[in-house]
Amino acid sequence: MKVFQIGAAGGVGRRLTRLLSARGDSVTGMHRGPAQGETVREAGGHPVIGDLIADSVDGLAQKMQGHDAVVFSAGAHGSGMDKTTLIDGKGLQKAADAAALAGVSRFVLVSVFPDALRGGGGGEGFEHYIKVKKTADVYLTRTALDWLIVRPGTLLDAPGSGRVTAGPAVEYGDVHRDDVAAFITAALHEPALNRVIVELTSGDTPVADAAAQLAAA
Repeated sequence: MKVFQIGAAGGVGRRLTRLLSARGDSVTGMHRGPAQGETVREAGGHPVIGDLIADSVDGLAQKMQGHDAVVFSAGAHGSGMDKTTLIDGKGLQKAADAAALAGVSRFVLVSVFPDALRGGGGGEGFEHYIKVKKTADVYLTRTALDWLIVRPGTLLDAPGSGRVTAGPAVEYGDVHRDDVAAFITAALHEPALNRVIVELTSGDTPVADAAAQLAAA
């Protein structure tokens, strides 16, 4: 499989690149700066320069040409509400439109758990982030793409367990970035797992089994 990753240098992205490359898939990782390009390369991906804010839909589509799937895990990462709107919101819309234009129907979006930091004093910026992510989810679901939206719980950097709880609605909890990347790797290879929203936390089910069970359902 040839996968085009937006956000390939991020916490989930670089882990996903490593896992996909290890199983023989080819990953193109879009990045903005030289340091990010090296991160993509070290994980086993093929770096390509791109910018969700500056690039046009046509420009993004040209980069996506020839791929089998797009994974969007990019984010503004606390750099301000304007950037959140432009990257997490309008950036996702651009990427989805570009995928359709390029004829890449498989599109996986890493979103956010709706209960994230509820009552935790996230502040105005975080509330804006949650709103923008929800709007992005809605936009993607209204396309003709074979979309999959993954909503992980609070992300942890510690090594993953390889086991998760996954479903259209699960209780809120933590999840390791390793396990999010592993789930997306498995999900990409389950063609029947599409046009659904999956909430994801740590749990007791092996990642590959969780993806297969959802695909069968």
